[in-house]
Amino acid sequence: MPMLPSSHPSCRVISRCCRVLLSGGMALGITLAGMTGVHAAPGDDDVFPLSKRWAQINYQVSGDAQEKGMEALGKEVRALADQYPDNAHVLTWEGIILASWAKARGGLGALDLAKEAKATLEKAITLDPKGDNASAYVTLGALYDKAPGWPVGFGDDEKAGEVLRKGLEVNPTGMDTNYYYADYLASEGRDEEALKHARLAQDGPPRPNRELADQELQKEIAALIKRLQ
Repeated sequence: MPMLPSSHPSCRVISRCCRVLLSGGMALGITLAGMTGVHAAPGDDDVFPLSKRWAQINYQVSGDAQEKGMEALGKEVRALADQYPDNAHVLTWEGIILASWAKARGGLGALDLAKEAKATLEKAITLDPKGDNASAYVTLGALYDKAPGWPVGFGDDEKAGEVLRKGLEVNPTGMDTNYYYADYLASEGRDEEALKHARLAQDGPPRPNRELADQELQKEIAALIKRLQ
């Protein structure tokens, strides 16, 4: 969970904000959830190419090029969400991409993007609480977990745990739902529970059309298990 290391309260919050939004650990649930939909709704087909480009930019590009790539994706997915404002799948991916853009941008300048991602994911959950194998819950929970808290941001340890547990209710065997809950538990000092969920994540089924994301997430899972053993 977000820990504020430093002595002065405001310094702790600012330091945490910059550290978290710049760090790869804020992948913000962003090796995130498997997206499967039985019935395609208008707008769904437009999400797939964006998700493929997101994976390439998120894992194979770094630095300024990554930020520019995420910015371009962010503008495209915003336009798609404007066109399909009631499509939960579109909104979930808008939230994922905006959160990734926030990570790539880093620092205090990323907070507005993180807040926009939060609002978008909340709407996606309202529209379809069980949609996308809990992708929106995973991303939203990671945002609550990693974002700075009051007075700068909306980070909230208790809320993070609540949202991540809801994701597990929707997708109890998921690679991502279990990993991000394990990461949350580990940062709370609940190592035994964390290891249990990390191992469940390692055994989680692959997500359709998410080969690159799964490969990278499995690396994070293995690293967490090694740290907890």
